This record gives sequence, C-alpha cells and structure tokens, in this order.
Amino acid sequence: MKLKDRVAIITGGTKGIGLGCARVFGKHGGKVVIAARDEANGKKIEEELQKSGIDAFFIPCDVSKEEDMVGLIETTVEKYGRLDCMVNNAGWHPPALTIDQISVEDFENLVRLNLTSTFMGCKFSIPHLKKSRGNIINMSSEVANIGQTSAASYVSTKAGQIGMTKALALDLAADGVR
Repeated sequence: MKLKDRVAIITGGTKGIGLGCARVFGKHGGKVVIAARDEANGKKIEEELQKSGIDAFFIPCDVSKEEDMVGLIETTVEKYGRLDCMVNNAGWHPPALTIDQISVEDFENLVRLNLTSTFMGCKFSIPHLKKSRGNIINMSSEVANIGQTSAASYVSTKAGQIGMTKALALDLAADGVR
C-alpha cells in the first residue's frame, strides 16, 4: 500500500474525476477527505467509500469561499494530524457562450470557482505540505493548451491553473513539494 496513512484532500470529491481520485487514493491505503457543497450527497459518498474499506471523511465546502477553504484544510489537519496531498479538482464548465454572450459578473464568478479556489487550495495547504514534503494536484484541461470554441471564459480559467501550477513548481521545489 504505497499511500498508507497519507492524507489527501480532494475538492469536488463526490463525483466524476474527484470521486475517481478518492477511490484510487483510498484503494492504495490513503486517508481521503472529500469536499463538496452538497452535504447530503457528500455524506452518502463518505459512507459508500467507508463501506468499501476506505478511510474517508466528508467536509462540506464551497471552494469559492475563503473561510470554507481555510476550514477544510484546518479541519483535515486537526483530524489526521497531517496533510500529504491537495487535489484542487472542483470546478465547472458553463454552457457554450461566446465572449459577447457572457457577462463580466458571470466571468468573474467562474474565475472565482475554477481559478481562485485553486489558488486558495494551494495557498492554505502549502504550509502543511512543506512539513510532509507533499503534493499538489491541480485539475485543469487540455483546452487550456488547444482552445475551445464558445468557451473563452472556461479556457481562461484552466490556462490560469496551468500557469499557477508551473510557477508553484518552481517556488516549491526546494521544499520538496511537488
């Protein structure tokens, strides 16, 4: 069990890619904290993972809110005494809209959800990851590199994640954080 007793937080961990990450991490012995807004579904997924033998814990969290992100990381460290991996997975792809169809407010909300949440997940987890020489996984998308029609807002957020990830890799290499 190569991840035995390692602790991971996975935002957007109750469905899709995030849930898949939780299952794989747990299968290899890791302790998994799944975070999402839907508390009823989160508790259901927590129970499902636990029944399959995974040490899983659900924390309700709106990743667009700073206080929720701080609370997510603090609660995890209080419960498990450490943090080894931060998976910034939560996000949303809006319906196809050209730039003249999306409002500035909707663009800013998407940046907050897809990019600012990643920034906060990194910022608030890094002090703990330096102690464990842990890992950050930022889920982006290939569209950040190749583009996508009617998705300038979404593509912008994903390109921002890639740029942030590259910069953090340089900043954190000396601390053993990948």
